[in-house]
Amino acid sequence: MNAVVPPHLKKTADKRQADSPRTAPTSPKVHIPKVRRPGFDFADSGDSVPRYWWDNDPVKTLLLAALSASFPAGERFFIDSVRHYQDRITDPELKKAVKGFIGQEAHHSREHDLMNGFLQERGVNLARLDREIQAFMNWMRKNLSPERQLAHTVAVEHFTALMAEEFLLKYDALDQMDPRMAPIWAWHAIEESEHKAVAFDVYKAIGGSEFVRVTEMMQVSIMFPLFSTLHVVQLMKEDGQLGNVKSWLGAVNYMWGKPGVFRKLLPSYFRFYSRNFHPWNHDARDLVEKAKKKWLGDWA
Repeated sequence: MNAVVPPHLKKTADKRQADSPRTAPTSPKVHIPKVRRPGFDFADSGDSVPRYWWDNDPVKTLLLAALSASFPAGERFFIDSVRHYQDRITDPELKKAVKGFIGQEAHHSREHDLMNGFLQERGVNLARLDREIQAFMNWMRKNLSPERQLAHTVAVEHFTALMAEEFLLKYDALDQMDPRMAPIWAWHAIEESEHKAVAFDVYKAIGGSEFVRVTEMMQVSIMFPLFSTLHVVQLMKEDGQLGNVKSWLGAVNYMWGKPGVFRKLLPSYFRFYSRNFHPWNHDARDLVEKAKKKWLGDWA
């Protein structure tokens, strides 16, 4: 027999249910990242790759080049920050996820190191940017606590996952790239989405401070766009394109106007500051699966 709930109690129960935090019902508790070994061969590309291989646009191309320059040193920092707490993880699924995260990030570092060398040989001075990023990573290792270093990784992983899902995978950026350059960005974007929650789950598992998590994101929100902009300006100046107003305006419109890919990231970005935030609340697996079929093929 069904119990009869008094109206005033039912209303209270309904309100509590409505107020309780929810996650997408399809979100996995722990997603185990798959480690792939793509082995991109940039040597075969030679001089046939155009100078501006994304949409024949200097700003767009050099923005990705600048980001690529930061990846080898950055990915090693992320690995170290998670590995520091590896022995404190008791959940067997999270242990597997950590191994997958480390494997994916290690291959990201390697492949982008090779791509950066290819671009360096073609006159894009990424070695200097790599040294600057490495010096900053070393400063953080020396001056930040292990907890804040992991919080830094959590914050940057949120940024990179949003950029991967909402920037590279959702819109036509990959289709606008030279077909020899697009696959590495597709692969990297897919894996950023796959492992986007690992550092966060480790941070929660070790009892990381909410204050540290939120304040580190605030700092990253200043440093990430600041460094990226400065590096693009430096590369544009070295390439003799600093005064290319058409390219600058086109890139600004693309990011903030129409389609406004960065502008459309803002709601997902601000969700990070909620106490109920989890990376898998934004479930982009359908988008990732389509990208895997299109760009990775048999080795997806």
